[in-house]
Amino acid sequence: MARQALKIFSLAAATSSVYLYGNKYLDPNDFGIIRVGRAIATTAVITYDYLISLRGVPHGSEEYDYVKSQVHLRSAERLRDLCCANRGTFIKVGQHLGALDYLLPEEYTYTLKVLHSQAPQSSMQEIKQVIQEDLGKEIKELFVSFEDTPLGAASLAQVHKAVLQDGRTVAVKVQHPKVQAQSSKDILLMEVLLLIVKQIFPDFEFMWLVEEAKKNLPLELDFLNEGRNGNAEQVAHMLKHFDFLKVPRIFWELSTRRVLFMEFMEGGQVNDRAYMERNGIDVNELSRNLGKLYSEMIFVNGFVHCDPHPGNVLVKKCPVTGKAHIILLDHGLYQVLTEKFRLDYCRLWQSLIKADMKQVQKYSQRLGAGDLYPLFACMLTARSWASVSRGIDRSPVTANEDVEIRTNAAAYLPQITQLLNNVPRQMLLLLKTNDLLRGIESALHTRASASSFLNMSRCCIRAISRYQRSRTDPLYRKAQISFTEALSLWQINLYELYLRLKGSQLGNWVIALLSWMHRSLY
Repeated sequence: MARQALKIFSLAAATSSVYLYGNKYLDPNDFGIIRVGRAIATTAVITYDYLISLRGVPHGSEEYDYVKSQVHLRSAERLRDLCCANRGTFIKVGQHLGALDYLLPEEYTYTLKVLHSQAPQSSMQEIKQVIQEDLGKEIKELFVSFEDTPLGAASLAQVHKAVLQDGRTVAVKVQHPKVQAQSSKDILLMEVLLLIVKQIFPDFEFMWLVEEAKKNLPLELDFLNEGRNGNAEQVAHMLKHFDFLKVPRIFWELSTRRVLFMEFMEGGQVNDRAYMERNGIDVNELSRNLGKLYSEMIFVNGFVHCDPHPGNVLVKKCPVTGKAHIILLDHGLYQVLTEKFRLDYCRLWQSLIKADMKQVQKYSQRLGAGDLYPLFACMLTARSWASVSRGIDRSPVTANEDVEIRTNAAAYLPQITQLLNNVPRQMLLLLKTNDLLRGIESALHTRASASSFLNMSRCCIRAISRYQRSRTDPLYRKAQISFTEALSLWQINLYELYLRLKGSQLGNWVIALLSWMHRSLY
């Protein structure tokens, strides 16, 4: 019955479209009864599938694992189709789930990941309508040219290349027309449906997702909020010492809540390895720089760009220096970390890199993990507990370990959702950010390189030393802290030099020579 209802709602949405009131486009997909009915029907079908398909199958058996995997896949496909049909907020939430690579079953993350690159586009009629309503002028009055085909489309908006009347080339980000009106209703609908599902499956704990959407969506939907908070300008100032970072200028005097004018910068998506090869960009250097960028934001500044999906991070080779520039877009969603949280997170990562299990337990529990601290450590690092215990910088991720991690994500889903409900809200966006960055590293084949952990170590040392200096008065004590910091950073630089020599031809010759000398002497 639920499946039939879903088909009826989908058919009604697909076969109806009308123009009313001065040729303003109304899509039946946006009618409340269609959207609500489709969401209810999809939830009912997914719930029914889990209840019926797993009934009577011995828990823990190979058959159970196979059947559960098939149900996960069918359910993920239905959820993806629902997100694409209802658009807006649904796609945003689906993208968030798709980014949690090592926290959710692979069937869900793999299926929902397409929402990052296949978000529905608004028609030019709708784009013109939004620009007319917000700016009071038609496109031909504002621009010399305006490209009909968007540079990219996301869940809440899409971006078009245009040339202003004064000759400046800009990227114009235009919000999908109905997202503002629908978002609050969509979140309420999701909340009600999740509460109902939780009554049927008590271990199903995804209310954190709705809570995050409630808090963050209003900020992302108001483009001027980004200007009021100065996120783009603030991050550009904080990270000005990174000459590889480019943050497009935003023209606030032209922008509105739903239309944002930005300096036009072009480049390839950061996960496009083929683009890197065509343009002679060193993926290892790019990955290192991206790690430096986010380590600085998280550990040192506590001001984090929390939506680094490939559409928001572009790469372009500088014709003068030959080095790759990282272009950071979409500054609507930032996480500001409290000092206590940031320092505990610094010390936790230091403990993980040193494989100090007592400290890992201590700082994981201070961050809300409780007795589930081993699972928390695995979630943060996307490594197995055996690798965490040995030291995450000791060996690269193997294919077998990757399979093990993804399998455990499905097996420990109740515990993972419990953790996500218990940790501070600041941690949720960091986990999403971590997984998005890991996804980029996987696409570039640079994942879990030692250099990324060394950069994190540097930032943690600097952040903790700066805090310690701020908490002490005697000059000799400040000098002592600074000396210890310099020594620690020097040791990391020396170790990094050793790793680079070890991986080079010259390094191999030196090691061979030293080995020969050792054998000759003894």
